[in-house]
Amino acid sequence: MPRPLAALLLLICTMFWGFAFVAQKSAMETMGPLSFAGVRYIIGGLLVLALAIYEWRRRKAELTRKDWVLVGVLCLAFFFGSWLQQAGLATTTATNGGFLTGLYVFFVPLLGFFLFRVKPHPIVYLGVPMALVGIYYLNGGGIGSFNAGDWLIVGSALFWAMHVITLGHIARVTGLPIFVSAISFLVAGVLALTIAVPTEAPNLAQVSGVWVELAYAAVLSTAVGFTLQAIGQQYVPPANAAIILSAESLFAALGGAVVLGDRLPAIGYAGAGLIFAAIVMVEAVPALLERRRVEELRATN
Repeated sequence: MPRPLAALLLLICTMFWGFAFVAQKSAMETMGPLSFAGVRYIIGGLLVLALAIYEWRRRKAELTRKDWVLVGVLCLAFFFGSWLQQAGLATTTATNGGFLTGLYVFFVPLLGFFLFRVKPHPIVYLGVPMALVGIYYLNGGGIGSFNAGDWLIVGSALFWAMHVITLGHIARVTGLPIFVSAISFLVAGVLALTIAVPTEAPNLAQVSGVWVELAYAAVLSTAVGFTLQAIGQQYVPPANAAIILSAESLFAALGGAVVLGDRLPAIGYAGAGLIFAAIVMVEAVPALLERRRVEELRATN
């Protein structure tokens, strides 16, 4: 797959994720965070299960013991990232949730280097600070009154960084992006409901009360969004992918403003511009430099 197309898939999935903050925030008035996450991910996993099985059979792949260990790490990172994020949204705004989740942009290149010795392109060292400043401005140039929900979402950012790195690595090594994503959905869903049943006592009335939010989160944000992420990350380096995915905070702010009445401050538009510039820069500059290098090699031969 051409890298620009892969980057476009990642950008589309960030749109689904960003708008999902509105659904997730709204659902917290009726359901507990683990209950919502559990139902959401089980539905999402079942929706892509047939496609995942088809992918497995078509490739006739054999996962090694190391691969399964990484799948386990992926599932746990996905579960804890989702849990902390969803719990945080019970007491913070959708805009703040998107802003603080975007902090994983800072963790991805660091974890990628220490865990897999993946050195990002030098342009990433400029793109990451730009994206972080953009996210900061998007929230009005401050974090206001930081509450417990905000801290939970900051904690989730570390697990989302682990998820981005692990998913990209497993998808490239195994060639089974949809299969490993389906496993992570189902495992996270089962874990969430296992804990939710004795602690939150979910029931059908709660589920029916937020069926619209669940439908969006399960179908577009989970089944479609995370699957597009898994496919796109096979062709985009983790650090670059993280910067593209940081646009999630932009869509979260937009959705919060339109649906929930959250307001984007004037300085927020500057933040949106910085995020967009960082995304274009980390994708365009390496491609242009590579093209120039190829042309120079052809000229010398």
